[in-house]
Amino acid sequence: MWQQMICVVLVLISPLITLSPDAPTLFTPGDHGDAVSPAFTPDGNTVYFMRGTDQGASVMSSRRVNGKWAAPVVAPFSGHWRDGDPSMAPDGSFLVFASNRPATNDGQPIDAVRNGKVFKGQGMNLWRVDRKGDGWSEPVRLPDAVNTCNSTFAPSIAQDGSIYYIGCAPDGVLRPLHTAYENGRYTAPYVVAVGDKQAQIRDVAIAPDRSFMVFSIKLDPRQPYRLAISFHTAQNWSEPQDLGDAVNGGTHSMGSQLGCDHRTLYYSSDRATPSDGSAPAAKGDDHIWRISLLPWLEAHGETAPTVPATCTTG
Repeated sequence: MWQQMICVVLVLISPLITLSPDAPTLFTPGDHGDAVSPAFTPDGNTVYFMRGTDQGASVMSSRRVNGKWAAPVVAPFSGHWRDGDPSMAPDGSFLVFASNRPATNDGQPIDAVRNGKVFKGQGMNLWRVDRKGDGWSEPVRLPDAVNTCNSTFAPSIAQDGSIYYIGCAPDGVLRPLHTAYENGRYTAPYVVAVGDKQAQIRDVAIAPDRSFMVFSIKLDPRQPYRLAISFHTAQNWSEPQDLGDAVNGGTHSMGSQLGCDHRTLYYSSDRATPSDGSAPAAKGDDHIWRISLLPWLEAHGETAPTVPATCTTG
């Protein structure tokens, strides 16, 4: 049976074998510590990301000055609760992140429930901070219509303000969801139908114009999460296309995010780091990697996204 399932996986997310993309390169904002889910400001000179701490996790930020990334610091809206998965609006006007912080001022940290078992303080809801000058507003929890359960995470924001994220579908299964932003309100989400319904999909990175998305996917629970890309068509979303072994490595490839140029993919993996002294070869740690999506966009006939004039990558 398991051989048949693996065959199904290969059919559902068949790699573009004609592509020869460059190998991914390591991205280390400020230092070489464990880092996940980078989210960039529109100019590419400030990055927010998740890092494990004594409290569980915090959203960190690092700024590039004279071509070098400064040592990361805890973001002003983070540091007390278990925060992570930051995602920047394409215009930089707001940021959405996941947190276990209490839903009300007098509440308790959010618990997670898995298979009927309660995990204290390990739940997640989505929160938003708006840009206020050089800083951020106080975090505001997104409405219950968006936070459909206590396992709501991995947001990605499109140009129209809508959010793609992972949350509880009506059948109770964690699936990719989409909530529109209309008249200053988030609408009830719907399930994003991509790939086989039995596939586990996580960490969607949506293109600002919603023309394509990259995500982690697996069908067999014993297989690693692998990155795949899907394109929006008149019939909804195309079948996922695996990004290949050059991109996927280690025991997982997760935390998809697009850079400010909308064509560079950043993601997290525990794959081996370079042995040339440029980074430590710490086993078990996730590091941030990057790869250009241009080979897949061009192969699909997509026009390469226009790079904002203020965007600096690297």
